[in-house]
Amino acid sequence: MPRRHDIDALRVIAFALLIVYHVGMVYVADWGFHVKSAYLAEWLQWPMIALNRWRMPLLFMISGIALGLARIDRAPLRFAARRCWRLLLPLAFGMFVVVAVQAYCEGLANGRLQPGFWAFLLRYWQLRPWPSGSFTGAEFGITWNQLWYLAYLWLYTMLLVALLPLRTLRTAEWLAGWRWPTWLLLSLPVAWLAMCRLVLAPRFPETHALFGDWTVHAQSLPLFLAGYAIAGNIGFWERIRALRWPVLAIALACITIELTIRAGGRYLPPDAAVPAWVPWAEVERIARAAYTWTALLAIFGWGQVLLDRRFRWLPYCTEAVYPWYILHQSLIVPLAFWLSPVQLGPVLEPALVLGGTVGGCLLLHELVIRRAPLLRPLFGLKRGRATAHCAAERVSHSLDLTKNARLQRSTPARSRVPDACP
Repeated sequence: MPRRHDIDALRVIAFALLIVYHVGMVYVADWGFHVKSAYLAEWLQWPMIALNRWRMPLLFMISGIALGLARIDRAPLRFAARRCWRLLLPLAFGMFVVVAVQAYCEGLANGRLQPGFWAFLLRYWQLRPWPSGSFTGAEFGITWNQLWYLAYLWLYTMLLVALLPLRTLRTAEWLAGWRWPTWLLLSLPVAWLAMCRLVLAPRFPETHALFGDWTVHAQSLPLFLAGYAIAGNIGFWERIRALRWPVLAIALACITIELTIRAGGRYLPPDAAVPAWVPWAEVERIARAAYTWTALLAIFGWGQVLLDRRFRWLPYCTEAVYPWYILHQSLIVPLAFWLSPVQLGPVLEPALVLGGTVGGCLLLHELVIRRAPLLRPLFGLKRGRATAHCAAERVSHSLDLTKNARLQRSTPARSRVPDACP
C-alpha cells in the first residue's frame, strides 16, 4: 500500500497546532491552566474553541488510520509488544522527568510549594499525595499533564489488538467499505457525538485521568476504531475528497451557530428578547457535535488534495513530532512562569514563550535527543542515530524522480503529465 503523505502531514500540522494551542492556554481569559499570565485576552476563546473541537479527535483518528495502513493484523502480538515499548516507556519517563518541571512551576505559582526544584523532585518521585491545590494531579502524587494522550492511545491500541481475531472488527471494516448514503455518513457520527455531549458530558466531566473518563472514551475510542476501519478503503477516501466543499461549508455553519449561541449567553442582557422555548444549550451541543465530525471530514478531504505529496520537510518533521510533543509543555510552563513577573507586554511575552518553546524543542531534539541512542527510546524514537524511515523516504523520492524522468523522455511531448511531486 503506498504511503499516505497527507496523513503524515496532517499529524505534523495537528501537533504543531497543539503547541500553539497550549501557548494560548496561558493567555486565554477564564480558562484554567497550570500557569496564567497577567495579560489575558477574552477574544482568544473564540479561535481556541474552533480549534479545540477537532484537534484531539483528529489525532485519535490519525492514530487509528496509521495502524490500519500498517496492517498490524499480520503479527498482532509482536506489534503489541513494540507498541507498549514505544508508548509506555516515553509516558513513564515523561511523567517522572519531563513533566515534573510543570508541576513544580504550577505549585510555586499557586503558593503551595517552597522554592527548590531538587527537593521537590525527590518528594515528587515518592508518589505520595500532595496538599490540595498544589498542582494538577497532586492527589496522585504525580501527573502526566499533556501526556494523557499516550495512556489513552496505549489502551485503545491494546483493545484493538484484542479485537483483531473477532468477527466484530471485520464487520466494522465491511461497514466502513459500504457506500453509505451521504446523509447517513454525516448524521450517524454526529448523532453519536451529540449523545456524548448531551447525555454523558453533564454526568461525567472530562478528567483525562483514564479511569472514569467516560465522556472522552465515548468520543475518542469510536473515532480511533473508525480510523482503523477506513484506513485502506479507497472508496471512502474518494468519497470524502468529493465532499470536501459541502462538509467544509457545513462545518463553518455549525461553528458559527455554536459561537453565536455562546456569545449571546455571554453578552446579551438577561432581559433580551430571545425565544425562551428554544433549548439553546442543547442546540449548542448538537452544533458542536456536527462541527466536530464535518470538520474532520473536511480536513481529511482537503488533506488529500493539498498534502498528499512528498514534501522535503516531511520525513524530518514526522520523526520530530514525538519528542516535540513530549517536550513542548515543559518548555511553555516554565517560560511563562519566569517571564510573567518581568511584565514585557501582551505582544512580546507570548511571542517569547512561543519562540522559546519552538527553539527549545528544535535544539533539544536536533542536538541531544536524536543523536543520543540512549535517549531516543525515552522520546519514542527508534534506536540508531540515523533513522531508516528518513533514509527510505529519500531513496524512494529519488527513485520516483528517476522513474518520472525516464517516463517523460519516452513519452511524446503532447501527452506528458506534469509531475505532482515537488
